[in-house]
Amino acid sequence: MQHEPRDWLSSLRVYLRAPVVTLLFLGFSAGLPYLLVFSTLTAWLEDSGVEVAAIGFFSWVGLLYSIKLFWAPIVDRVRLPLIGRLLGQRRSWMLLGQTLIAAGLLGLSGLDPAGHLPLVAAFALLTAFGAATQDIVIDAYRIESGEAAIQAAMASTYIIGYRIGIVMAGAGALYIADAASWGIAYLSMAALVSIGVITVLVRPEPPRPQSLTVVLFHPRVKRFLRQRRNRSHWQRQAGVWLIAAVICPISDFFQRYGRLALWLLVFIGIYRISDISMAAMANPLYLSLGFTKSDIASVTKVFGVLMTIGGGVLGGLMVVRYGIGRMLVLGALAVALTNLLFALLATGGDSLALLIVAITGDNLANGLASTVFIAFLSSLTSRTYTATQYALFSSLMTLPGKFIGGFSGLVVADVGYASFFVIVCLLGLPAVALAWWLSRRLPTLGNDGDTRNDDGETDPRAGREDHEPASVR
Repeated sequence: MQHEPRDWLSSLRVYLRAPVVTLLFLGFSAGLPYLLVFSTLTAWLEDSGVEVAAIGFFSWVGLLYSIKLFWAPIVDRVRLPLIGRLLGQRRSWMLLGQTLIAAGLLGLSGLDPAGHLPLVAAFALLTAFGAATQDIVIDAYRIESGEAAIQAAMASTYIIGYRIGIVMAGAGALYIADAASWGIAYLSMAALVSIGVITVLVRPEPPRPQSLTVVLFHPRVKRFLRQRRNRSHWQRQAGVWLIAAVICPISDFFQRYGRLALWLLVFIGIYRISDISMAAMANPLYLSLGFTKSDIASVTKVFGVLMTIGGGVLGGLMVVRYGIGRMLVLGALAVALTNLLFALLATGGDSLALLIVAITGDNLANGLASTVFIAFLSSLTSRTYTATQYALFSSLMTLPGKFIGGFSGLVVADVGYASFFVIVCLLGLPAVALAWWLSRRLPTLGNDGDTRNDDGETDPRAGREDHEPASVR
């Protein structure tokens, strides 16, 4: 079923809806702590005279973002005492994550890294854990608080807010540290966490179609209870929780998509493989061509962020107007082909005009593809197991690219920058082909909630509770 295009004015109105605006502020809350435990923190450590070898170990703090899948089932299913009843499942966990972020940043603001390195590491880990937990909940909140028709717009405003948070935690913190001190900078960042806190307090809890008590009637759970009648009550309860919170989300995905499930997981793993695997070689390329650090910062960090935001807005509009399926193909193609701009840059010398062209194309493509892909992943996620399934998808999305990216330096050393970026472009072509193939086989990629396949028949998954729009629940 082809998506019937909407007019641009109708497409723009989606950005005025409350759930879409909410994600702008939650995106800021998610982006704020990221650099504060990475590049901004390492700049503080370097400025404080900490040895380079010790600074390198702080990159391991980022592993908490990559392994959030392991505690996502807890966030998805365990109700926090007291505050969980008051705010609900999602908002209470989000508030807890923000509290941990603020506590970690406050702790960092009162330390001298040179004399308290273990404490700096501990507070950085606390901040990163809170941020990763918040990410889990925001992803679930986004999917549950808006129907399929506005998921791309919500992804777009989330990316805009995230990028603003990144700029504030990067350039903003550096400006404050230069004008006052690092302690004041981190204290200011802790105060900005209040933006996310206020958003959580004023916005409602999203509806959840299925509680854990309903999951207890899952066939696997009932079979488990029958087989373990002689076990203690606590052993059976622990087993039931494990099945309902961990096994059921995975089996649900394979039951809903059948043989397509494996292809979907492959597609998730390779969709961003092109731009993720080249990321480590971007800055070395700029420096090798003779660009100054100021040129790189101005073009890639300021102008580039604006282009990413523009790409995100454009992606949200085009999904509303043309549907996810077509935009998945376009996003995959754009991400792959823009690597050729870097190949051209590598052969063109220190041309500032070529650098601007490359950054424009790359960041527009990345912003568009990110928005479309978030909307796509949201469409795959069951609202019964939102946090767990989306954490699985988002972890899988980055792993192949990060793994291949580890070998990027060896490839550049062997064939040079220009050939490397051509190879990376070719790596992205399978994702283009798979995007087109899947768009022909998944009715949910046609348009807003339309469940008819190419023959006009109703899709068998249309009656499932977890695929109903929020407006009918």
